[in-house]
Amino acid sequence: MHLKLSRGRQIASICLVIIFFGILGADLVKLQIFEQKEYEAIVSNVSERTAPITAARGEIVDCNGKKLVYNQQSYSIVFDATYFPSKSDQQNRNRIVSALIRLLESNKLEWIDNLPLEFDAEGKISYKADSDYLIKLLRSRDYLNLNDYATAENCLNALIEKYDLQKYGKREVRKISSVFFEMEHKYFSPSAPYTFAENIPAEIIALIKENSDFYLGVDVEVVPERSYTDGSLAPHLLGLTGVINAEEYAEKKELGYSQNDIIGRSGLELAAEEYLKGKDGVKTIYTDSEGNRTTEVTQEPEQGNTVVLTINSGLQKVTQDSLAQACVVNNTKFSAIVPSAGAAVVLSCKDSSVLACASYPTYDLSSYSEDAEALNKASGSPLWNRALMSTYACGSTAKPSVAIAALEEGIIDEDTTFECHGSYNYLGQIFKCEQGHARSDVDVVHAIDESCNTFFMVVGDLLGIEKMNEYREMFGLGAKTGCELNEAVGVLDSPEYRASRGQDWLPGYVVQSAIGQAGNLWTPIQLANYVNTIANGGTRYKCHFIKSVKSADYSKTVYEAKTEVVCETGISQKAINLVKEGMLEVGTTGYCAPYFLGLPVQVACKTGTSQEIRRVNGISYKINNGFLIAFAPYENPEIAIAVVGEGLISGKYLATVVADIVEYYCGMRESADKIQPSQELIP
Repeated sequence: MHLKLSRGRQIASICLVIIFFGILGADLVKLQIFEQKEYEAIVSNVSERTAPITAARGEIVDCNGKKLVYNQQSYSIVFDATYFPSKSDQQNRNRIVSALIRLLESNKLEWIDNLPLEFDAEGKISYKADSDYLIKLLRSRDYLNLNDYATAENCLNALIEKYDLQKYGKREVRKISSVFFEMEHKYFSPSAPYTFAENIPAEIIALIKENSDFYLGVDVEVVPERSYTDGSLAPHLLGLTGVINAEEYAEKKELGYSQNDIIGRSGLELAAEEYLKGKDGVKTIYTDSEGNRTTEVTQEPEQGNTVVLTINSGLQKVTQDSLAQACVVNNTKFSAIVPSAGAAVVLSCKDSSVLACASYPTYDLSSYSEDAEALNKASGSPLWNRALMSTYACGSTAKPSVAIAALEEGIIDEDTTFECHGSYNYLGQIFKCEQGHARSDVDVVHAIDESCNTFFMVVGDLLGIEKMNEYREMFGLGAKTGCELNEAVGVLDSPEYRASRGQDWLPGYVVQSAIGQAGNLWTPIQLANYVNTIANGGTRYKCHFIKSVKSADYSKTVYEAKTEVVCETGISQKAINLVKEGMLEVGTTGYCAPYFLGLPVQVACKTGTSQEIRRVNGISYKINNGFLIAFAPYENPEIAIAVVGEGLISGKYLATVVADIVEYYCGMRESADKIQPSQELIP
């Protein structure tokens, strides 16, 4: 009996043990499998969130792979909404922002400030000029909810109320408010950090990190910053970048843009934006119960593509330097009226790729942010790209197009001559020729060489404006060249154009148009493509600045420029060769010959001078502009050139620019012959 009882107790004990461990096992399964994440979070109290990693923009290099625009690492001060005081703690927000502003100002540094309010010389608050969009945003229902007629003072008072800034002076109110205005403008949130200041020195960053207990939510990011091998080289072509604004973000957010992205603002930075934009990465930030943070890169950023230009950086520098010198040295008669200014364009004859393109006066990309205000006010408009955007009455450089039209239409041939005695009577109006001729009867070759106005006025009258313009259209005059950058259209003067302006077409306009006056207005790049069409035998190509686009590591070709024919003119080689012969005379025995002595090749060219009425301080002045179009070598042309100088007495004074370009190009060509193709574009 006792044995049976003991055995029963043993079985009961075993059952109890099994039940106990079964319950324990079930709890472990529940804890480790079904409620694992919940209990892990409770035990470790680790939070996580993601943030973007800004991808570097692509580089821009010249035709040989030399870097023009690249990226360097810099520090930015960033607000993290997870730790930055909330709107309910506005006083603490104000304290932090005010301290940061004082820190930066004491070190002569700037923060991002787009508030459209400023103090005038008398200390009165007013709206900033040219800030209509931001003023409207400031007064809008979503921001200050003020009427459209609210004054700047009304806005400042509303900002004081909105941000609880009563204890601060008005100037400090304006500074602190500028930060909060931009934070709201950029939709500051845990998923959208706000960049307070960029390009901050390491010692300032160290101060902020040392006082992290005070600067709650103020973080530091290492970001790529746009840098330049030589900021003075081709600034009008390379262009500027800037922070994306709210309107642009709304348009581009579906394309992967963030609210703090840098985008192209002008030049090739804008034109090649789709290639230069990188793909942002992602980082995950983990924070434990004690506030310790660790960061893990969960998606690597991808740098933008490399844009390879047709520009040769060496030739570009020579062109810029020579243009600047010619403009300054030769603008003597009109220097008191207009500042020295000009432009030069060099094209490849084989495909109209742009080898160099300069505008003077100019500026430096690397110091633009510091110089912007002064540059905008500077005489001569240094930010303006004259090579593509300025239009000119181009004087006698128009004459080769008239000669070709007359030869092709059978109005003249190589033996046709017209007498010139220094003037031409057209319908009772006397036009001067201005030139002295070796003989009074002038043929087409000598008319080009000696720039005889009489010859071309007679020919222009015989042709008529419609025929003259038919050929000018073939040459692309008064039309965009099709290049990637913003360019002016220009004007091809005609009765129809005058009618569109509410003006009459007067009889004398036809002969004036024949010598490059009247209302014709053409850009330097149009002139370069026009002379290129003559040089290469009658084919007009689309101009282009981009040679190709490579992936950042050069492993892939994303885009390759193809030669694009815009117009096969069909002009006879006989007509073209006669015009070339006249242009060769200008370069070898004529006005420009002394400047081209010693060059390794012959240069063919045509000078031009036109008068312009320029208003300065309300007074009208008559000035001259000089022009020179050229190609070289004369046999088998390789480059076409157009140069413009404002305030120059004659286009012949631009021959020094052409000479410098041709001399450098010939040396560059010899060096290139020694380079093997495998050496090109080695990153």
